[in-house]
Amino acid sequence: MNLGKFERYALTFGPTPIEPLPRLSEALGGKVEIWAKRDDCNSGLALGGNKLRKLEYIVPDAIASGADTLVSIGGVQSNHTRMVAATAAKIGMKCVVVQEKWVPHHDAVYDRVGNILLTRLMGADSRLVEDGFDIGIRQSWEDAMQSVRDAGGKPYGIPAGASVHKYGGLGYVGFAEEVRAQEVELGFSFDYIIVCVVTGSTQAGMIVGFAADNRAERVIGIDASGTLEQTRAQVRQIVDNTAELVELGRPVDEEEIHINPDYAYPAYGVPSEETNAAIRLAARTEAMITDPVYEGKSMQGMIDLTQKGFFPDGSRILYAHLGGAPALNGYSYYYRDG
Repeated sequence: MNLGKFERYALTFGPTPIEPLPRLSEALGGKVEIWAKRDDCNSGLALGGNKLRKLEYIVPDAIASGADTLVSIGGVQSNHTRMVAATAAKIGMKCVVVQEKWVPHHDAVYDRVGNILLTRLMGADSRLVEDGFDIGIRQSWEDAMQSVRDAGGKPYGIPAGASVHKYGGLGYVGFAEEVRAQEVELGFSFDYIIVCVVTGSTQAGMIVGFAADNRAERVIGIDASGTLEQTRAQVRQIVDNTAELVELGRPVDEEEIHINPDYAYPAYGVPSEETNAAIRLAARTEAMITDPVYEGKSMQGMIDLTQKGFFPDGSRILYAHLGGAPALNGYSYYYRDG
């Protein structure tokens, strides 16, 4: 496998820490060991997060293209558009982001706080659009790129979550390589990796990365999209594309793509009572802050699977914390009493 042939533009501090979560493990019965890899603490750029790992492999292509404007898309409280805005500011490009109404949530300040506030603060042209949730390529994104051309600029398009970009999966192949090196230092290997999945390239990159030592099926994707078939198809597509790019040397089997659909309810971006309970438990045992859109649902999934005995006793579980805490500000009514 050859990740080193791809140019990478450093946006992160380097390898992210892995920390034990003993109080959370104990709260869940103490039969498994839960650890976290803190990709939420990976950079000084606008509070960081998983999208920066992906963007590190996309920025060289954007610069080489001669573009002057990064154009991307997400929901109103998109972590991804925040990170694209941060990257544009860091590399000296302009930024246009389309923020669609992906979430049926009506907190009075939802479109003025959290991620979108930071996006605007960094100078991005943030455009609110009424369209609903869809992880695919969107007309509003195509329109935004055309508007940059019409104004005499040169856009570089980055799809939602950076996922279906040709290099979208590379960053999380790098994550797997990083974990392997850290496991050598720790003196053990993790039995399972838990990760949230929506647009797909974070889990897809991990699947390819961990397929190199034949444990891709131990990467448990917790779906938060609520559109399982579309998400699974997109993960499959990104896995195949990324495996070819890094010369994995073998196809990835269908059984190696593990996505659990049980925790996405009631809808994308809307937390259930169980999601909120998971957010509170992680916060009160480990002061680890998760959000109602992504990490709260993967935390909920990990908690429920642990309590159901899905993981054999003694398992070591690595929870991939992808970031996203700024979105909490858009959901303040849920957590007004903690």
